[in-house]
Amino acid sequence: MDTNIRIGDFFSLQNSVESVNESDYEIEGLIVEAAKAFERSTYQCVYIIDYFKQGFLYVSNNIARLCGGEAEKIKDFGYRFYIDYVPEKDLKMLLEINNSGFKLFNSIPVSERKEYTISYDFHIRRGNRKRLVNHKLTPLVLTKDGRIWLAICTISLAASNEPGNVIMKKPGAGSFYQYSLYSHRWEERKEIVLTENEREVLSLSTQGYTMNDIADNICKSVDTVKACKRSIFQKMDVKNIAEALTYAQNHQLI
Repeated sequence: MDTNIRIGDFFSLQNSVESVNESDYEIEGLIVEAAKAFERSTYQCVYIIDYFKQGFLYVSNNIARLCGGEAEKIKDFGYRFYIDYVPEKDLKMLLEINNSGFKLFNSIPVSERKEYTISYDFHIRRGNRKRLVNHKLTPLVLTKDGRIWLAICTISLAASNEPGNVIMKKPGAGSFYQYSLYSHRWEERKEIVLTENEREVLSLSTQGYTMNDIADNICKSVDTVKACKRSIFQKMDVKNIAEALTYAQNHQLI
């Protein structure tokens, strides 16, 4: 793709990694084996970013489902993958998220940084078609000064209709950070709280239970289940159960 964006643009000075030695890579084999094991247990595509060597340490084989490229080829491409497979408008968005994300990450105490995950949606092109995917990134190994050396990422089909939806949070936190692509800044927001019934309704929905099945399972009326769903949609500001499930998964509510 003809674009002015270059691979080096993705490696922000906010996360300049300089204190890694070759001896530190002795853990590489163990990390790759762990990623392969994770790949076998999930439908998601998995890859590992190496911010020191500015490339990919590992790419799962199932990534061909999304873009049609072979895993080894994409691994060799490294960040060229984004330039070749992501529309330019979304590429510019990814650069903005990348730079703003590292600024926020560096404001977090070093002792807490590995607990955070950033999630966002963007398009991947496959031939003349494009698919909206959800991308999550979380630190795997930090340098002594708290920079991200290795990060593990997952890619899956997005439930939303538009790119963006950028959030950063840690499990169990009462708040999360949401990035606005309009005001170009992070905003801290209070996390929603689900009742026990709402949590049960969501969890059972992931298993494909019907409204009547859910009502029987939680010993409530169908009207109560409907009321729970309405409350969930209102709290999450979503329109259907698929969007609610995506919200819950991204915010680690179930």
